[in-house]
Amino acid sequence: MKKIIFTLGLIAVSIGVFAQEGGSPMNKAVNKLTHSNDFLMIQLSYDGWAGKPDSLKSGLNRGFNIALMYDFPFKKSKMSLAAGLGFSTSGVYLKDHYMEIGKNNSSVASFPSSSYKKNKVATTYLEIPIELRYRSVPDNANKGFKAAIGVKVGALVDAHTKVKYTGANGNKEFDKVSNKGFFNPWRFAATARVGYGNFALFGAYSLNPLLKDNAANNLDIRPYSIGIALSGL
Repeated sequence: MKKIIFTLGLIAVSIGVFAQEGGSPMNKAVNKLTHSNDFLMIQLSYDGWAGKPDSLKSGLNRGFNIALMYDFPFKKSKMSLAAGLGFSTSGVYLKDHYMEIGKNNSSVASFPSSSYKKNKVATTYLEIPIELRYRSVPDNANKGFKAAIGVKVGALVDAHTKVKYTGANGNKEFDKVSNKGFFNPWRFAATARVGYGNFALFGAYSLNPLLKDNAANNLDIRPYSIGIALSGL
């Protein structure tokens, strides 16, 4: 352990010495990092369903998004265009109902009533986010006021439900059903973000329904997210 601490300390001192030398490669690297644009974006959110039936209540729904973004600044401007690749997960917890997506079910997803305590609907998407950005400090992505609007296109890679209940023997049991057939394979969402430095508030709203055959079952559920974002280096 002492050897590890000594080695890390030596590396830190070396970085400090090289960084103080104006023309050194290390100083150039540090300056490059300081003036880099956003590469990584992490978002934590509360997720909900707009357009769901009034009888369909939900609990503390959670979402997580992560994306690698690259920023293309407009010359002599505080505006830029960014694009990237990421994935997002969402967990919606239903109250007094569960989502029926079993393979033996009809072609329309349904929401029967349930006495189960925890009924989760989970989705995962591989996404391409695109943003039009404004930064008050264009040369340093870690400082100043930021705002962005954009869209993201997502391909569904997983959809499943999970029900938690107490079995006949008194033990806690789970039933998990995976089936993407009832969900739209693509999601198109509008996004917005505003913040300062590395922290921001964001929102996203799906422009197309979550489920297929929404006309048949009279459901036009549009997922949305509201949360905090960590972006920059």
